Amino acid sequence: MPTPHIAAQPGEIAPAVLLPGDPRRAERIATQLMPDARLVSEVRGNGVWTGEVDGKPLTVMASGMGMPSLGIYANELFSHYDVRRIVRVGTAGGLSPAVSVGDVVVALGAHTDSAMNDRRIPGIRFSAVASYPLVAAAVAAAEGLGPEVPVHVAPVVSRDHFYGNPADQIRLLADYGTLAVEMEAAALYAIAAEHGRQALAVCTISDHLLDSTGDFSAAEREQNFQRALTLGLAAAHSPSE
Repeated sequence: MPTPHIAAQPGEIAPAVLLPGDPRRAERIATQLMPDARLVSEVRGNGVWTGEVDGKPLTVMASGMGMPSLGIYANELFSHYDVRRIVRVGTAGGLSPAVSVGDVVVALGAHTDSAMNDRRIPGIRFSAVASYPLVAAAVAAAEGLGPEVPVHVAPVVSRDHFYGNPADQIRLLADYGTLAVEMEAAALYAIAAEHGRQALAVCTISDHLLDSTGDFSAAEREQNFQRALTLGLAAAHSPSE
């Protein structure tokens, strides 16, 4: 049955879902990857497309911005549509000198300042980590891109607030090996673990907290996702668990 936020019928959502944040980016990805893409839902203007890539079914839709928005869609995809894996293909802000605008980060884990995961296991601080088979598939795909394409495998931090990143916190996160800040991965990883499914976030660095001179424009954010998309698709269609 359709959910309050997804109007697709049973069988119209693929087992693998690519989940960018921006609805326009979702449409661009769907039409680029799937000539047979069918619009199966557009509740609240959020289009959901399903088709095939190299004979394998795929669904593409947007999560919106932030963990609460992504949490609604991820829960419904896993619990109502029997989705097996979700790969976030999005953007992030660099917070370490080790990354530059345009680089890709495969998010091995996600620290967070959000309270969304605090009540999952009483007395335990939940560790939001990616599904290893998807990480391995993305890394293998990255090796195929060649050494000239900067791809990093490292933790990110998922924040509730887009603005107001404290300088001392940024420095400490970078000192602890965190490369980027975004707003969704920690919730995605926790929801996947809750449902016994798989998840990964692959993010393009679209701006940098230490140096804003090379930041992407809004149009560039929408268009410069090809390398992350290649890795995300490889993870989404890697051998089943």
